Amino acid sequence: MDIPSKYDPQRVEGQWYDYWMQHGYFHSEPDHREPYTIVIPPPNVTGVLHMGHMLNNTLQDVLIRRARMQGKNACWVPGTDHASIATEAKVVAKLKEEGIPKASLTRESFLEHAWDWTHNYGGVILQQLKKLGCSCDWDRTKFTMDPDMEASVIKVFVELFDKGQIYRGYRMVNWDPEACTTLSDEEVIYEERQGFLYHIAYPVVGSDQQVVIATTRPETLLGDTAVCVHPEDPRYQDLHGKRVRVPICDREVPVIPDPYVTMEFGTGCLKITPAHDVNDYELGQKHGLEIVDIFNPDATLNAYGLHYEGMDRFEARKAIEKELQEKGFLVKKEPYTNNVGTSERTRAVIEPRLSDQWFLRMEDLAKPALDAVLQSGEVQLVPSKFENTYRHWMENIRDWNISRQLWWGQRIPAYYYGPGKDDFVVAETPESALEKARAKSGKAGMQATDLRQDEDVLDTWFSSWLWPISVFGGILDPDNPEVKYYYPTTDLVTAPDILFFWVARMIMAGYAFRGERPFRTVYLTGLVRDAQRRKMSKSLGNSPDALKLIETYGADGVRVGLLLSAAAGNDLLFDEALCQQGKNFANKVWNAFRLVQGWEVADIPQPDTARQGISWYRNRFDQALEEIEDHYSKYRISDALMATYRLIWDDFCSWLLEVVKPAYGSPVDAETYKGVITLFEDNLRLLHPFMPFLTEEIWQHVEERTPEEALIVSEWPARSAFDAGLLAAFEFTKEVISGIRTIRKDKNIPFKEALALHVRDEMGQDRRWDSVIAKLANVSEINYVDTAPEAALSFRAGSNEYFVPMGEAVDVEAEISKLQEELDYTRGFLASVEKKLSNTRFVENAPEKVVALERKKAEDAASKIETLERSLAALQ
Repeated sequence: MDIPSKYDPQRVEGQWYDYWMQHGYFHSEPDHREPYTIVIPPPNVTGVLHMGHMLNNTLQDVLIRRARMQGKNACWVPGTDHASIATEAKVVAKLKEEGIPKASLTRESFLEHAWDWTHNYGGVILQQLKKLGCSCDWDRTKFTMDPDMEASVIKVFVELFDKGQIYRGYRMVNWDPEACTTLSDEEVIYEERQGFLYHIAYPVVGSDQQVVIATTRPETLLGDTAVCVHPEDPRYQDLHGKRVRVPICDREVPVIPDPYVTMEFGTGCLKITPAHDVNDYELGQKHGLEIVDIFNPDATLNAYGLHYEGMDRFEARKAIEKELQEKGFLVKKEPYTNNVGTSERTRAVIEPRLSDQWFLRMEDLAKPALDAVLQSGEVQLVPSKFENTYRHWMENIRDWNISRQLWWGQRIPAYYYGPGKDDFVVAETPESALEKARAKSGKAGMQATDLRQDEDVLDTWFSSWLWPISVFGGILDPDNPEVKYYYPTTDLVTAPDILFFWVARMIMAGYAFRGERPFRTVYLTGLVRDAQRRKMSKSLGNSPDALKLIETYGADGVRVGLLLSAAAGNDLLFDEALCQQGKNFANKVWNAFRLVQGWEVADIPQPDTARQGISWYRNRFDQALEEIEDHYSKYRISDALMATYRLIWDDFCSWLLEVVKPAYGSPVDAETYKGVITLFEDNLRLLHPFMPFLTEEIWQHVEERTPEEALIVSEWPARSAFDAGLLAAFEFTKEVISGIRTIRKDKNIPFKEALALHVRDEMGQDRRWDSVIAKLANVSEINYVDTAPEAALSFRAGSNEYFVPMGEAVDVEAEISKLQEELDYTRGFLASVEKKLSNTRFVENAPEKVVALERKKAEDAASKIETLERSLAALQ
C-alpha cells in the first residue's frame, strides 16, 4: 500500500470520520459487556465551538475511545440544551432586525419563529464536534425540548408538586431587566464596581429638622415608605414616631426604630424601600409598610417615577441627582465601591423584584447528594479540592426559583380556573387538568376553555438536572432496559463553574428519582486562559477560532496541544505553539512509519543489536503502560498523554529505530521488521484516544484490514511484567552513547569516523549491550582496561570511566588548556559550596531541602574534579 510522503490532516480526517460513522463504531446497544457511559454536558443550542468546548469534549473523547478499546460497551450521549434565556434573546434580536417586536406576536407565533431559528441555526456545535473527532453516539442525540424530554420534565414537576416540594410564593427575587425574567440566586454574578454614595437630606414633618440618609441608589427614593433608625441610637431618639418627607415625590413616611440598622454604618439612618431590597422587604413586612414598586419589567420607571416615567434607571439616577442638588437635598456625594449583582446570561444589573414565582424546596433533596460526595464517596470529585466548595453550597442551599418569564422552554403545567390564590391545579396534560379542576372546584360542567395555563416556563436547569436519566427514558419508563443498563453513567466531564448549577442538581435528581447516584466520577476541567492568564472570551478578543485551529494544525494537533497543559481542575494556559507541537508530533510519528515501511525486508539472520533493542522496548513499553494506566485511574489525562508522547518520540523514534535500523542500502531481517511493526501497532493503540485520525490512517496502511479490525475497535494493550534490570542496563547504555556523542560534538568528530573506546569498569558493566554502543556511537572496538590510556578524552557513567583516544585532528595543547580552565572553575565552585556548608548557622537554619541540594552540588563537583584531573593526566 502506497503511503504519501506527507501527513495531510485535511484529507485524512473527513475520510476516517465517515468510515467510523458508516460502520457504526460509535453506536451502542445494551448487551453482555460492561457499560461505559458518558453524557455530554449539553451545550446551548445557540452555541458555537469555543476553546472550553474543545478541551471538555477532547477529554471525553479520550476516555470513551479508551473504554471502547478496553472492550467495554462505550456509549457517549450527545445533545443540546434549549437555553431559554439565551435562545429567546437570539430570536428576539433576529425579529427586531426584521422589524417585528416580540410584543406584537402571540405566544404561538413567537414559538414558531423560535423553532425555525433552532432548526436553522441550532445544533451547529454538534457538527463542529465531529471535526474535532468526537466519537459520540449520534443516533442518540437528544435536545431538551424533544417531546419525550419535555414530557419527563413535566412529569417530574407534577410529582414534586404533589409531594409538596414545589410551591408558589410571593417573594423578592432576582430580576433580569434585559431578559425580563427572574433568575435563581446561582445565576447572579457579583462584580465589584465603582459607584457613589449619595447623602440626601429628608425634612422632618412639622419642624425645621432634617435627617441625612446615605444611599448608592438615589432613584429608589421614589419608592421609599419609611426611614429606619436603631432604637438605641441617641442621635435619633426624638424622631421615634415622627414622619419625614421624601424628597421629590413629597411622600410622608414614618420613622421606625429597628435593631436591624447598624449605628456605625453611614449616618446610622436608612431609607426603606420594600419593593426594591430584600432586607427592606422583610422590614416592611415586620412593620406593615406600604410597598411601592417604581420600575417596569425592563427597569424603566413607571408612573410612580412621576416626571421620570419611562426613563432608564441609570439615566434617572443622574437626573434625580441633579434635581436633588438643585433643590438643596443633596448634602454630598462621595466615591464608593460595592458589589453589584449581574445576570449570568445577559450581564445586565439585577433588580430585586417582588413577584409570584414557583419554588422547589431543596433541603431534603440536598442531604443525600451531600452525603454521596462527602460521606459515602459514591460520587467522586476530581480534583478533590472542589469538595469544600460543594460542601459550602449544599449546606447553605436555598429554595430554587424554577419559574422564568419567557416563552421558549417547558411551560409550567399549572392551570388556573378562578381568581383565588389557590384556584389552580397542576397536571401533566390539559385533559388531566380539566378533571382535577372540576373535582377541586366542584364545577362538573367546567370546560377546557375555562382553564388558563401558567404563562411562565421552567428554568432551563430544571430540564438538564434530569439529563443522565431522561436521555435513557428513565423518567417516563423507569424500568426500561436502556436506563437499567446504562444508568448510573460512569464519568462526567465538565467545568467547575457549573458544579452547583448542574452537577449538584443532577446528583440530587439521581437520588430523588432513581435512588442512586447519576455517575461515579466528576472530572472537573480548568478554564482555558491565554498566555497572560486572562479567561478566553469574545469580549476580550483573545479566543482563537476553534475551527481555524483545526484547519491549521489538524484535529489531532489541536487535541494534543490542548491536553499538554490541561491538568484536572487547573486552568489551561493556551498557546498556539502547543498546537504546533501537536502537529510536529503527528509528523514525527508519520515519518517514523514511512521510515519503517521503506525498509527492504529479507530472509537473513537477526542482528544481536536488533534483538536487544526489541527486547528492551518491549519492556520499556510495559513499564510506560503501567505508568499510563495509573494516570488514567487518577484522571491525570494530561500526564497520560505526556507519558505516551515521551515513549513514542524519545524511546521508539529516537532510540529503538536507531538501534534496529539497517545500514544504508541494506535490507532488514524479517524477524526485526515484524517485531518493529508489532511494537508500532501497540504504540498506535496507546496513542489512538489522543490522536484518532493519524493513528487510524497509519493502522490502515500497515496492512489491509477488515472493518472488524479497525484501530478504533482494536484491543487496548494488556499489561505485562517488565524486567527492571534490563531497563536499567539500557538506561546506562544510553548514558554511555550520549557521552561519546558529546565528545564527537565538542571536538567536531564526524560520525563516519569510527572511534575506539576504553572502559575502566568498576561496576561490572553488562557487556551484552556493547554491540548497541558500537552501532549507535560508531565505535570500532571496546576495550576493558585497568589504567587510563595516554592522550585520551574521558567521561564518566555511573562509577565507570570511559576513554576515547584522540585522533591527529585534535589539538592536544588546546585541549589541555580547556580542561585546566574547567578544572580551575570547578575547584572554585566547590570551595564556595564547602564554605557555605561549613557555616553552622546556614546548616542549622536553612530548610533541609536547601542544605541537601548544596551537599549534592559538592558531591557532583568533587566527582567532576576527579574526572578532569584524570583526563589532564592522560593528556600530559
